[in-house]
Amino acid sequence: MPPFLIAPATVFAWWTMVSEAQLVATARLLALAGVLPMAPGDRRRMVAEKAPALVAAAWAGALVGMAGGSADAMARAALHPIRRRTRGNLRRLTAPRR
Repeated sequence: MPPFLIAPATVFAWWTMVSEAQLVATARLLALAGVLPMAPGDRRRMVAEKAPALVAAAWAGALVGMAGGSADAMARAALHPIRRRTRGNLRRLTAPRR
């Protein structure tokens, strides 16, 4: 594969992460509006999780790049920590409340 092309699996992972992030943002906005219940500490969590996720993604991509990985491998590595957090947030925010 030419170095400037991104593999379809990476593109799919990116679109999945973006879709999950949009659903998380929607659920959080509905919770802030009072339509959905909001867990204690969720407001702080919304802000506090951004910087560590960005740092983890940057490090993951940089480590693969420094090891000689392709742009596609760097993108996949950088997506992994963010996708893990968006998937977890989506599960937590859409789980049935008791």
